[in-house]
Amino acid sequence: MNDRLITLVNPNLVHPPITPYSLDILTTSLEAAGFEVEVLDLTLVRDHWQTTVAAYFARRQPLLVGVTVRNTDTIYPQEQRVFLDSHRDIIREIQHCCAAPIVAGGVGFSSMPFALVDYFDIDFGVKGPGDVTIVELAKALTTGTPATRVPGLIINDGDGEVHQVPHADRLISIGRAALVNRTTPYTRRSSTPYKVDNLAYYRHGGLGNILTKNGCTYACTHCVEPDAKGAQFARRAATVVVDEMEMLTAQGVHDLHTTDSEFNLSISHSKDVLREIVRRKNADASSPLHRLRLWIYIQPAPFDEEYAQLLAAAGCAGVNVAPDHVRDEVLDGWKISAKGTRFYASDDIRTVCGLAKKYGMLTMVEALLAMPGETEATMHDCVDELMALDATVVGFTLGIRAFPYSPLGIRLAARSAGIRPVPGVQSNTATEPILLKPADQCGSTVEYERQFMFDPQGNFRPIYFFSPELPEGDHSNHPGDRWLTSLELLWKWVPEQDRHRVMLPTVAGLTPEDNNYADNPFLLRLTQLGYKGAFWSHWRERDEIMRTELAAAVPS
Repeated sequence: MNDRLITLVNPNLVHPPITPYSLDILTTSLEAAGFEVEVLDLTLVRDHWQTTVAAYFARRQPLLVGVTVRNTDTIYPQEQRVFLDSHRDIIREIQHCCAAPIVAGGVGFSSMPFALVDYFDIDFGVKGPGDVTIVELAKALTTGTPATRVPGLIINDGDGEVHQVPHADRLISIGRAALVNRTTPYTRRSSTPYKVDNLAYYRHGGLGNILTKNGCTYACTHCVEPDAKGAQFARRAATVVVDEMEMLTAQGVHDLHTTDSEFNLSISHSKDVLREIVRRKNADASSPLHRLRLWIYIQPAPFDEEYAQLLAAAGCAGVNVAPDHVRDEVLDGWKISAKGTRFYASDDIRTVCGLAKKYGMLTMVEALLAMPGETEATMHDCVDELMALDATVVGFTLGIRAFPYSPLGIRLAARSAGIRPVPGVQSNTATEPILLKPADQCGSTVEYERQFMFDPQGNFRPIYFFSPELPEGDHSNHPGDRWLTSLELLWKWVPEQDRHRVMLPTVAGLTPEDNNYADNPFLLRLTQLGYKGAFWSHWRERDEIMRTELAAAVPS
């Protein structure tokens, strides 16, 4: 065994490939602590991952193996595709080949970490940022210190028993900002053996990624990020963020998408990052930042003209704004700050679209329909108002994934109390009424978390919510009856002449279009042809792109 080698594994087999940024983050922290780090990346070798795993561990026996779980499932109600079985297959193959303990983490993992430590049958887990915890775990293994002395570490005790070592204090446990490296750039590499190959991901997936801050102080009802990442903003120094951007653009990764919960929340910090980009561009005509194309994800507010000017000057190409709805009675109590108050109004959406267009940036506006309180009338109003916007692309999602620690998931479990089905709770794979128990009625944290992904027999049954106030249809004996009826209404309400600029959910037989991400035919064709940037920016040309022969490569 090499007592200084840590192997980090990316088990994500979904394409188009998404750069496993977390492994660059962990590599940076581990290398700074004196460890040797190698990345075993299975995404780009997904058709022969078994032989890749076997060949790697035949030559290396590391001290520790880390596995990142970015997503547990697609979260889309129309697909309800789960990834955990393929992740477990990979983990079992690693366990067959290697005796090192395994620790898992990642935002998907962090949405239900106790249940996944048990399901994967691994030694350890980390909820939230792993920058500090994985280093402390590696040091403990090197020195023989008990893992029970690593603050925040989740430990598998066996036989379904999993516990977490307490953090030093409650603020660290909830906020987690102290667990994030905010003072040095994360090392990004390309074409280096056994490291994340950022340029390869860019060529195969069309986007790089960048984190300016971790966590979120807001409390939107459907969102897992304040719990999974931390309820404080861990703001990275603007200079180190831009150092990282320069590192990537110099390697040829020109399109970068922010991975913050939302880039414009904590807007003063966001402006500092943009000013630093602009300063370096103005100071150095040869800076690779002149080739930067930035793609951001934001909420409708805050967003002012100064912000739009800074975005344009920094090289922002597109703004993805997520108002989720336009009706106050639907949004009240839903899209809220930590104090429970709304933080934007419908007019803010128009402001974003207008300013973005004024400064030459594309826009995508996304709605999340079928929230609690949604009716046919409120849904129709939302469609009409968003279609009236001067946005490049408009997208609609029908239905919401419920996770154990999202406010929605907690409320659904409380309403069900383990004895009654809650109207609107649905899963396409459910074979019996869905009953959820609140945490204080469960025998363990594992039991509480499992019920949001598994049925009592252990089969996958991810939980979704779809407003019971939406109309029922004539799709008898189909678990998604109300969903299908609303889907048909949605397609009817979007004028045919506008559909080229609208991303609509669909089902087999209704349309050849597909707005899921995982193994999406349109996205795969984009990357095969060499298109770069956010995939929605090419949505309007999808018919032409799908007809294009693969030999016709598009320059980056």
